[in-house]
Amino acid sequence: MEILLVKLLVILLVKLLVILIYFVLISVLGVALTVYDKKIAGTGRRRIPESTLMLIGLFGAALPMYLTMKKIRHKTKHKKFMIGLPAEVLLHVVIAAAVIYFSAAS
Repeated sequence: MEILLVKLLVILLVKLLVILIYFVLISVLGVALTVYDKKIAGTGRRRIPESTLMLIGLFGAALPMYLTMKKIRHKTKHKKFMIGLPAEVLLHVVIAAAVIYFSAAS
């Protein structure tokens, strides 16, 4: 019985580690794309499409991208980002709460 609990705990910790690594990587990507887009703004070079930035946010980088945009003052006049990214953060919170709630219930 004790060995089974240890195995289950290890499996849970590995899953949590994988999720953490995913969110760190997607967050770094989102912040890097945001900073890069700010850097090349006004140079005439090809920019990161807004849809790509929003999609990366939807994949899990919404909060760090929003904070980065506020910090470096990039796209802060675009409602798409100033409303859309916080909405994506809210969606992430709702999904996480639902996963926790329904996994605890079963």
